[in-house]
Amino acid sequence: MRITSLPLLSLATSLVGLTAALPHADPETVLRRQSKNQEKADAVKEAFQHAWKGYTKYAFPHDELRPVSNGYGDSRNGWGASAVDALSTAIIMGDTDAVNTILDFIPKIDFTKTSEEVSLFETTIRYLAGMLSGYDLLTGPASNLVRKSDQVDELLSQSKKLANVLKFAFDTPSGVPHNNLNITGRRTDGSSTNGLAVTGTLVLEWTRLSDLTGDDEYAKLSQKAQSYLLDPKPSSGEPFPGLVGSSINIKTGEFADGMVSWDGGDDSFYEYLIKMYVYDPKRFEKYKDRWVLAAQSTIKHLQAHPKPRPDLTFLSSYNNGKKYLSSQHLTCFDGGSFLLGGSVLDRQEFIDFGLELVHGCEATYNQTLTKIGPDSWGWDPEKVPNDQKDFYERAGFYISSGNYVLRPEVIESFYYAHRITGKEIVSYRDWVWNAFVAINATCRTDSGFAAITNVNTAHGGSKDDSQESFLYAEVLKYAYLAHAEDAPWQVQEGDKNAFVYNTEAHPMRVVRS
Repeated sequence: MRITSLPLLSLATSLVGLTAALPHADPETVLRRQSKNQEKADAVKEAFQHAWKGYTKYAFPHDELRPVSNGYGDSRNGWGASAVDALSTAIIMGDTDAVNTILDFIPKIDFTKTSEEVSLFETTIRYLAGMLSGYDLLTGPASNLVRKSDQVDELLSQSKKLANVLKFAFDTPSGVPHNNLNITGRRTDGSSTNGLAVTGTLVLEWTRLSDLTGDDEYAKLSQKAQSYLLDPKPSSGEPFPGLVGSSINIKTGEFADGMVSWDGGDDSFYEYLIKMYVYDPKRFEKYKDRWVLAAQSTIKHLQAHPKPRPDLTFLSSYNNGKKYLSSQHLTCFDGGSFLLGGSVLDRQEFIDFGLELVHGCEATYNQTLTKIGPDSWGWDPEKVPNDQKDFYERAGFYISSGNYVLRPEVIESFYYAHRITGKEIVSYRDWVWNAFVAINATCRTDSGFAAITNVNTAHGGSKDDSQESFLYAEVLKYAYLAHAEDAPWQVQEGDKNAFVYNTEAHPMRVVRS
C-alpha cells in the first residue's frame, strides 16, 4: 500500500524546530539526537520510495515521470535515465528491491539506439557515472544487496559499451570533443566550440572506466581534452590565474573567450579539478594546483557582498573588465567545492570562504515564502525590479527567475558543511532538513515531486509536469546522507575519503597507493 504524504509532513513539522545538541552532550542527549537523525533519514527514504513507486508505476522504463499528469518523458534518449540515476541512491539507502529492479533493467538497455540527439556531458554524468558508481558500491561496501552477482558485472560491461558508442565525439583535430551527437550516423552538430563545463566534466568518469577495465583509451581521450583547460591559450582565455573562459575552439583547443564564472556552463570544470586530486593525488596533482589558483582568484576577484546585506557572500561573473552581480542555484555547489578543497589540502582560508558561500546560498532559501531558493537572482542595485525593492532591501538580492526545478546544489553544499565542520551549534544538518521539508511540502505530488514556477508565492505558484532524474541521484541522496550514520561512502575530513562524488552525486571509489 502506498504511504500517503500526510505522515511524512506531520513528522517533518514536528522535527523542524528541533535544536542540535551542544558539544560534549551527555550520553542520553546523544542517543536522543541519533534517534531523531534516524527518523529524519527514514523520512527522506520514504520520499525516495514515494517517487520511485510513482516512476515505476507510470513511467518505467522511460527516462522520467511526469508527476502531475502521471505520464512519462524521454528527454535522455529513452534509456531509463531515472532508473540508472537512482541506482546509487537506492544502494546507499539500502533499498534492496529498487536496487535489484534496476540491476534487472540495465543489461537490457541498448545504447546504440535512439532517435534523439545525445549529449556527451549528460550521458556521461548520469548513465556512465550511475553504472560505474553502482559497480563500485556493489563490489564493495554494499555487496550484500545483490541477488544476482553476474548483474553487477553487467554494470561495467554496459559502461564500456556506452563509452564505445560515445567516443567518436573526441575524434577532432584537437581532441576537444563535440557534445551533441548523432550516434546512429556517427555525426555531430558541427559546432565550432564546446563549453567549459561540458568539456571539463568527463575526466572523472572516463578515467574511472579505464582504471576498472584496464583499457587506458577512455582516460587518454578525456585527459587530452582536459589538457587544454589546464594550460589555457591564448592568455586572454585566462583573465585571472586559474579562472578561464567559457568556450573552447574544437579545432585548436584554444579558448574562444575570457568570460569567467562558476555559473551553469562553467561550474563543474572547477568542481572536477579538486575532485580528480581526491580521486588520485599522484596522477592529478596539477589539477589540484589549478584549483588552488582558481580558488584564490575567485576570493580575490569574484566575491561580492550586496549593499543591503554586506554579511552575505555571493560569486559574481566577469567579462571584458566588467563584473556581473548575479548568480544561480547551480552556482551554489561552490561552497561545497571550497570546503572539500580546504579540508583535503588543510587550507583553513578555503574552508572559511566556503562557509561564507554556504551562508549566502542559505539566505536565498530562508528569505522566500516557500523557503526554497530561486533558480537565479541578482544584487545589482541598478537593476532591482520595482516590485521587489522592499524584498531586495530585506533579503539582499532580487529574484530574476523564481522557478525551482528540483535542483540539489544548495543542499549539496549544506551536506559538505555538515560533514567537514561537524558543528552542531550552527547545524548545517538542520539546514539540509529545513530545505527537504520545504521541498516535500511544496513540490510533492501523488506520484512524485514536481518543479514549481515561483518560490516566492504561496504553494510555489503552479507545478510544472517535470521531474528530472537528478531528484533521485542528488536531492534525496544528499538529504539522506546528512542524517544517516557514518559509512564508507560518506564525505570525510582531510585525506580519509574512500569515495568521491561526481557532479551528479554518484560516488566512485578513489585510487589508493
